[in-house]
Amino acid sequence: MRVSAIAVTFNPFTSPATPKLTQTQTQTQCSFPSPLQLTTPENQQLSWTHCNSDQLAKNWLEYQGINNWEGLLDPLDDILRSEILRYGHFVEAAYRACDFDASSPSFGSCKFSKNSLLTRACTRETGYKPTKNLRATCGIQLPAWLDRGPTWLSPRSSWIGYVAMCQDKDEIARLGRRDLAIAFRGTATWLEWLENLRATLTDVGGPGGGAMVESGFLSLYTSGSATCPSLQQMVREEIGRVLEMYSDEPLSLTLTGHSLGAALAILAAYDINTSFNNAPPVTVISFGGPRVGNHNFRRELEQSGTKILRIVNSDDLITRVPGFVINNHDTSTAVNAAGLPSWVQRRVEDAQLVYADVGQELKLSSRECPHLSKGGMAACHELSTYLELVNGFVSSNCPFRTTADRILC
Repeated sequence: MRVSAIAVTFNPFTSPATPKLTQTQTQTQCSFPSPLQLTTPENQQLSWTHCNSDQLAKNWLEYQGINNWEGLLDPLDDILRSEILRYGHFVEAAYRACDFDASSPSFGSCKFSKNSLLTRACTRETGYKPTKNLRATCGIQLPAWLDRGPTWLSPRSSWIGYVAMCQDKDEIARLGRRDLAIAFRGTATWLEWLENLRATLTDVGGPGGGAMVESGFLSLYTSGSATCPSLQQMVREEIGRVLEMYSDEPLSLTLTGHSLGAALAILAAYDINTSFNNAPPVTVISFGGPRVGNHNFRRELEQSGTKILRIVNSDDLITRVPGFVINNHDTSTAVNAAGLPSWVQRRVEDAQLVYADVGQELKLSSRECPHLSKGGMAACHELSTYLELVNGFVSSNCPFRTTADRILC
């Protein structure tokens, strides 16, 4: 069966009038027994140290990517490392909160109430308060009889993540601004897997024209139902409310996600910056994310000021799909297809499978970590692997330190 041929309906991006904004961004502390309490091959638990929080508060725009993290990635700055890990903790909380039990009547929903989500999914006080649960709806048109199938087969809308606002005064002061975090989990349901496979590009409806993104990701972001609004609508409503409420103080928007969640974070960031006038800095921290759109989509992301830091494991296949990547150093749309014959390249272009990598990349490798090097393809993609690699990475000349200390601001 050609999954790409399945019919789907979705609404294009639109740009409603929106409140005026200020600039800023914050983060939290949320640690987990796993993967944060890691051990070395010698079974020595990694310790935690604290970095200079004053430097973070004074230079938070640098750590949010205002200069594309220039000079911070190689070698990896310790404050940036702690910020990456902190946002990874938010994603881990999204995984912990989601009911993945296919036999459960609540499969695909959040196991915790909104107010208790972070306190139950995290082992450390975060200073953040969840303000909204987020759901994603599959837009693929399926036979009606599937609604009468087993629990794991039927849900078209599933809990995909949450929005949380930094409310703690000490945390706001430590970070130098108030931060709104949006965290997305990765693929959980079979309908989400079907959407993932719809790899052809489709028009995102951006202001510049020509911007295209993966059909399945856009469908999950823009599709809704009679009983559940689209993820796009939920994100816009919450952002509009927050911007109006906190328009008189510094504010930052940080979106983070793993795998499918990384793709949705990029789409949501693009939507925020193209829908809201005078938006504050919008930053994406993505873990193990697939490709999302074409060269025009990348250009519009850059023009909108969206800052994206992609954490990539070079041994993770998911970060190299879907489609083919264009020449990232060329403004043309020529396919960088490793010497493929010209007729194959033309077919790739005609099939709308020419993608472009976005943002800045922090490239890591499981092969450089002694106790991760023997893991399989699935292990290379796990969020816990990414967090351990971030914790151990020093520089391209020293890819992994086996006696790494945990660093928290």
